[in-house]
Amino acid sequence: MKLYDLPPSPNARRVRIFIAEKGLEIPIVPVNMMTGENQTEGYLAKNSLGKMPLLELDDGTCIAESAAICRYLEEINPNPPLMGRDALERALIDMWHRRMELEFLLPMISIFLHTGEMWKDRVTQIPQVAEAGTLNVKARMEWLNSELDGKEYITGEDYTVADIAAQCAFIMGKAALGMRIPEDLVNLTDWFTRVSSRPTSRA
Repeated sequence: MKLYDLPPSPNARRVRIFIAEKGLEIPIVPVNMMTGENQTEGYLAKNSLGKMPLLELDDGTCIAESAAICRYLEEINPNPPLMGRDALERALIDMWHRRMELEFLLPMISIFLHTGEMWKDRVTQIPQVAEAGTLNVKARMEWLNSELDGKEYITGEDYTVADIAAQCAFIMGKAALGMRIPEDLVNLTDWFTRVSSRPTSRA
């Protein structure tokens, strides 16, 4: 088993953190997107979309998409549980995981695509998309701050894949977009400090 990785990618980061939280040792193969390594015939045979991360199993089976990779790893390594212990927990964690993707991770990736210098010759950048996205993310920060009231982590007492997704979004927002959590959002600030203090946050 090995993981094809794009180090700066928030989606790749969330798989690396997930792997680290599980205590697994999976060889990592960095893929240089800027030199087109992800568009070679060999890589496209593994993932026709040319995206990372990608988990290749020992029998050659390839699993793309970070959520799918995490789900597979959870099923074969259930402890510590990061995606729930029973039907209700799994449903609630899936709900919050999806919310963190839709409200933070995907919008921040979109903002980066429409503002990042490295993307200007690769996509049609629309400044208004980035501006609207920024306003929406800031509003959602206030929403999440309210939802975190009285909670250690997004779904309650346990650190889960939902926290990992949000954590990776905020890491990207800070590093690539200069988007910081406002100091008056105390619950969100405390949560981010808590997840950032975990040893796996450096994965």
